[in-house]
Amino acid sequence: MVSFNEFSTVPSLLRNVVENIHKPTETFLIHKKNADWEEISFEKTLERADAVASFFLDKGIVKGDRMGLMIENSPDYVYYDQGIQQIGAINVSIYPTLSEQEVTYIINDSGIRAILIGSPFLYKKVTKIAENCRNLEYIIPVFADYEKIALPEGMKAKVIPFSTLLETPVSEVRRAEITRIRTALRPSDISSLIYTSGTTGTPKGVILSHNNFVQNVKVCLQQIPIIDETETFLSFLPLSHVFERTATYHVCCAQGCKIAYAQSLELLAKNMAEIKPTVMSCVPRLLERIHDKAIKSGTAGGGLKSKIFLWALDIGQKYRNEKEAGRNPGLFLSAEKAIAEKLVFSKIKEKTGGRLKFMLSGGAALPKNVGEFFGNLGIKVLEGFGLTETSPVMAVTEYDRQVYGTVGRVIPGIEIGIQDVETKKIINIQTHETFQEGFECEEGEIIVRGHCVMQGYFNKPAETAEAIDKDNWFHTGDIGRFYKGNLQITDRLKNMIVNAYGKNVYPTPVENVYLKSPKIDQLFLIGDKREYLTAIIIPNKETLQEEFKLPESFFQQPQLFIEDKEIVDWIAKDIKKLSNELAKFERIKNFKIKRNPFSIEDGELTPTMKAKRKVIETKYAANIDEMYEEEVEVD
Repeated sequence: MVSFNEFSTVPSLLRNVVENIHKPTETFLIHKKNADWEEISFEKTLERADAVASFFLDKGIVKGDRMGLMIENSPDYVYYDQGIQQIGAINVSIYPTLSEQEVTYIINDSGIRAILIGSPFLYKKVTKIAENCRNLEYIIPVFADYEKIALPEGMKAKVIPFSTLLETPVSEVRRAEITRIRTALRPSDISSLIYTSGTTGTPKGVILSHNNFVQNVKVCLQQIPIIDETETFLSFLPLSHVFERTATYHVCCAQGCKIAYAQSLELLAKNMAEIKPTVMSCVPRLLERIHDKAIKSGTAGGGLKSKIFLWALDIGQKYRNEKEAGRNPGLFLSAEKAIAEKLVFSKIKEKTGGRLKFMLSGGAALPKNVGEFFGNLGIKVLEGFGLTETSPVMAVTEYDRQVYGTVGRVIPGIEIGIQDVETKKIINIQTHETFQEGFECEEGEIIVRGHCVMQGYFNKPAETAEAIDKDNWFHTGDIGRFYKGNLQITDRLKNMIVNAYGKNVYPTPVENVYLKSPKIDQLFLIGDKREYLTAIIIPNKETLQEEFKLPESFFQQPQLFIEDKEIVDWIAKDIKKLSNELAKFERIKNFKIKRNPFSIEDGELTPTMKAKRKVIETKYAANIDEMYEEEVEVD
């Protein structure tokens, strides 16, 4: 375990690695270059970071200046980030999927002076809006042939290729200056502004200090001490999001782990087989897809293959239950588990590269049945919970003590409280030290205070005061409780549906019940101030096509919703069956099947794939009203 006593800023972490953990010539970054994987050493990474720092010092960039990044995960992100942070500049990473209007707002609100651009598409987007970005001086493309793309007339911002930055000479005098600035940085200095995607309202720039990030990494490594300098992480979640930034990038900078960059989400499975990672950060949706495909593949066609698959899962569950209860599984069950491993589990694990110690799931709640499925296979999935405003981790699963359906134990050094939504009375406060395996409490809003909490929202004192109360509690807006000593998330406070009879319904647990159906890919629950619940359902395209032999043209039809009775009845069958797991007021009474998924491009999802409730309810108001004009019982 790394000692953090002297290493309290983001750029100091990587310097510690080359001084105390690895030889400078050892591999740090891995990426696909043409047809081969290229390995980049710690030494080369730091040389390029110094060149970036030297270039910007020449251009007059000083401590506190905001510097933008709009680029997919890659070594270039690391060179730029390490370069600007060691001279005290502030990382402002922007989601590549944001609209021109949103990008303009963030560039202007933060006052970005230079921005790194990762693709021709993003380059065109930024050059188009450059004249409306008052502080933007430099646009820095990382790709070749950027000159072939025409620029708007009169654009004032200068275009400088990233290769020019990387080739900037660094004299000994300049290197000493960079070292002086880096070592003078304080833990309280700002490291990054991360703009919240938000399901409503204007994006807010979350101010995160070096201390926020470093302390978060430190305590997460204490909670999951099996991560060491031999790990290889596969990075594919966006570095513009705080989860991947901390859980992969900063953890690897602290421990000296290798980072391999996936080529794309489409090539992720192929990259996993090639890189053979030992750790991955992921989101629940990916794990749900792996779960669905494994179940479908294992049971397809029935017969002996299906029976063996289901038998193996049953044995895996029995074995896991014994181990988690602290009991010896016994000779016979252990022998059955070995057979299940050889016949079924090993084949699934091979597709992940065969070396995974664990996956860390964050960004949303992982359905309990999905976590248990991976546990039955012997693939450990740890869950973490937090927000951008908490840098991000507040709680994370301990490696040897897992409670499915929870997000783990409170991290060291902070307090998490549960506050009654109506009375505002604090029901309970838990810390890392007060952990008890059997402890439970009532649910309420999750509040937190301690080293993980942001400094505030950039340029927004009123919003900061609203989020952080006079006692320094940050109000997360999430509903939860403690269950078996671990934090359990119920839903978002703003998502709560209050029906016409005053019954409170939290959509997420209800939606998760219906999402057990392999026929359903997404489900959006409706019912605020209504007599009963309805839903907009997105079917699993692959399953739907296979069941009804549908051509691709079916999904390109102009009608937004599918009204074919056979398909409606097919979905209704699963809705009716799964409704039995819910209270009557939580059951869906009617639904519509949307032909295509909600999307970021249509403004229906945030960049982190959360549904924008107000947008969806407004956009489909007429269709929603139709569901309440004629009730259709499906439960």
